[in-house]
Amino acid sequence: MLTIGDFARATRLSAKALRRYDELGLLPPARVDPFTGYRYYTDEQVERARLVAWLRRIGMPLAEVGRVCDLYGTDPAGAARAIRAYWARVESETAARRGLAVSLVDRLKGPADMSFETTSGTASGTDSGTAPGTTPTSSGSAPGTASTASGTASGTDSGRGLAPSALALWTAVRLDRGLVRPSQQDAALAGPRLLAVADGYGPEGEAAARAVVGALGSVPAPEPPARTGDVLNALEDAVRAADAAVTGLADSGTTLTAALWTGGRLVLAHLGDSRAYLLRDGVLVRLTRDHTVVQALVDAGELDPAEAADRPDRAVLLKALDGGDVPPEPELGVHEARPGDRYLLCTDGLSAVAPGEEIRRALAAGGTPDDAAEALVALARELGGPDNVACVVADVVPADG
Repeated sequence: MLTIGDFARATRLSAKALRRYDELGLLPPARVDPFTGYRYYTDEQVERARLVAWLRRIGMPLAEVGRVCDLYGTDPAGAARAIRAYWARVESETAARRGLAVSLVDRLKGPADMSFETTSGTASGTDSGTAPGTTPTSSGSAPGTASTASGTASGTDSGRGLAPSALALWTAVRLDRGLVRPSQQDAALAGPRLLAVADGYGPEGEAAARAVVGALGSVPAPEPPARTGDVLNALEDAVRAADAAVTGLADSGTTLTAALWTGGRLVLAHLGDSRAYLLRDGVLVRLTRDHTVVQALVDAGELDPAEAADRPDRAVLLKALDGGDVPPEPELGVHEARPGDRYLLCTDGLSAVAPGEEIRRALAAGGTPDDAAEALVALARELGGPDNVACVVADVVPADG
């Protein structure tokens, strides 16, 4: 038997840490003297203790450390996969913070053009929702029809959203069940100031997405003109409220891509594998990064982007809203707008089946946002319509026009 001092030296863990891990049930001693309270450990516990120390050094939370250590005892390969998945999540979150830092640096430079950073990779799948200020969508439209997130039974909803600035958004929303899914689990909102798409998953995915999109409207958004920091804070508050709204929905959750219009800038919040795009001067730029295991492997250089679409695990999400103990941090971005810009928010029912060039052509074909949204739904159907589709198209127009 090893005393706590000997065990601490052997494992490079302090006695204080060992007492804490004992209290948490993470590393209980083999024996505790009933009279002195001294803790004693065995040689066989050294390896587990060292694993705990290593996992803590990479920043893994204690709850996950316990699960990995327990898994290591029966399935070392499974423990290795769990560590890899954790680190992929860390790298994804770091990439999201990097993207926000880049956009803020560009913003603070002054009124220069935003810097574009394109990303590549596959989308993955989950389903459902509605949005602030709207009536929830129907749970499923028949093939060949589309339900909207604006309270109408079918068709699309478009209109000019006027903000007290030189620019405004002209928006349209389109939902389609697709040709395979038995129900509609996507939802979307296209309002004058808030855009959103959500894609729910799990047995209560539809309820999750509806709850998330509905919760967005409960957090007041700063009125234009607003400071960028105020808008970013408002979006983070909205995401926390949205995550809380799905608490208690067993094994279910939803992606979310949302944007607040400030009168001259679009501020994005993103979780999961729905996407946001910008069409400017005929060039399509993806503004979000998929929060999936496959995308993390691509970012780390371990997987070729061309191979990503064929991966069986391409739908495994690293981030989503699921009402867990710790709300996930959204990827945030700030984008300067120009007259003539066309934005697209969509679920993976479109982006996972349609090549980027085909999406670009549909968006660039001209016409109103309503026309473009119709064309995108038709494109997904032409490619088999394997999943629900939600898309929001928003044009930047002069506020007086």
